[in-house]
Amino acid sequence: MMTPRKMLPFTAGALLLLLPWFGGLTSGELSDKKFTMCQKFFYKRTPPRGFGTGHKAICQRYKNKYRFATLYDRQKRTALFSAYLMSSSNEPRPDGTWMYEPQLVSKTADPEMKPFPNPVGQNMKNSQAVPEDYTNNNYTKGHLAPSQHLNTEDDRTSSFTLTNIVPQKAESNNGPWSDLETEVLRRFNTYCNGQMYVLTGTIPYKSKCLLKGRVSIPEYIWSAYCCPSFKSDLPNDTRIFFPTHGAWGRNGPCPDNNTVEENPSPYAVRRVSLPRLQRFLRERLGMTGSLFSGDCQSPKP
Repeated sequence: MMTPRKMLPFTAGALLLLLPWFGGLTSGELSDKKFTMCQKFFYKRTPPRGFGTGHKAICQRYKNKYRFATLYDRQKRTALFSAYLMSSSNEPRPDGTWMYEPQLVSKTADPEMKPFPNPVGQNMKNSQAVPEDYTNNNYTKGHLAPSQHLNTEDDRTSSFTLTNIVPQKAESNNGPWSDLETEVLRRFNTYCNGQMYVLTGTIPYKSKCLLKGRVSIPEYIWSAYCCPSFKSDLPNDTRIFFPTHGAWGRNGPCPDNNTVEENPSPYAVRRVSLPRLQRFLRERLGMTGSLFSGDCQSPKP
């Protein structure tokens, strides 16, 4: 007969050592390094790297479902990029209620985005942009993952979180940048056979440029997509847009430092190849690697 093993006392110190391990099992929507719970929004489940350190990887969850992903800078209160899967829908733009990310306020908070409370607490203001940042100024709320590129009503509503928003001049948001979003959606609907993975992000000014002294205003907004499976009978003038393409657009001059060239326009959008966009991101952000695994180099159809 075996002698029962003597149980060692479970000390408070041992419990403290185990708590971080158990905490890692229960959380994961928000992380300093990786998008553990929402890698499906990235080609080959591989998020891009080389955007600096200390940022928060947010798996944007709404009504208990992941809708898209965002890399967020708490100190500058702005998104570095959002990643999403392109969808097609004829639904109208929802009358979105602006929401916030509770986990930026507290690591133990509910991972669901929620409508802003009234009043907004100081801890919330310290951790992210809030609605009053966008009042009484010349900037609109520019979506990185735009509602028109998302499918269901809940998907589209989820885009109305301020962690997916950057200060964008109306002349860009409602002009050349809107034209680009419509153009990319048309390419998806017409030529893409499967998933289209989209990344849209920001490039800050070389000198500090803040909205109300709090929210970083981007000098440029950039976007790129990867459509690994596309139609074989592409028109000749369309072949350059597959499987990847990119763009960046000016957001106008910083209010405190008018340094952006006016030629051809302070809001012009430049359409470029993925390698050209990545060179620009390396020059301005020091980004390393590729936006899409293997540069989205899939076998041609």
